[in-house]
Amino acid sequence: MSDAAHDYLIALGSNVRHVRHGAPERVLSAAVDAVAELAEVMTLSRVVRSRPLGPSLREYANAALVLRTDCEPEDLLEALQSIERSFGRKRRGSAWSARTLDLDIVLWSGGSWCTPHITIPHPEFRRRTFVLGPAAQVAPNWRDPISNLTLLQLDHRLRDQAA
Repeated sequence: MSDAAHDYLIALGSNVRHVRHGAPERVLSAAVDAVAELAEVMTLSRVVRSRPLGPSLREYANAALVLRTDCEPEDLLEALQSIERSFGRKRRGSAWSARTLDLDIVLWSGGSWCTPHITIPHPEFRRRTFVLGPAAQVAPNWRDPISNLTLLQLDHRLRDQAA
């Protein structure tokens, strides 16, 4: 923990029904409640549907939120992975396999951060419409510290490339 509060952009995803929470959209709602127990959720996007990457055949429910906490990135990552485990997430097998819950730190107000356990900005976020669309809803003017483009600009660029 540090003395200063940090804002984080978190991407949420689910494509597996949960025994207690139900369909992926409801899993995301329950995950937001769990995140709110450890940090202040500042804003939350709408849920969007996306096709899976890799071997999974199930469509994803995705969203993004901005949270505020005094946790440093490594501590927040540990807390988010604990939430994932509480939803039944097991980190083995294919990186893109079906999952009950995925919580990724995409950006933080501290700029860039890199350790063996975590890289911020998330290395793949600029290529993923299912991350950039919801992210641009909740933090359109937040700048990527690498490209210096806003999330809204990155989202527009990616959608233009896909068209």
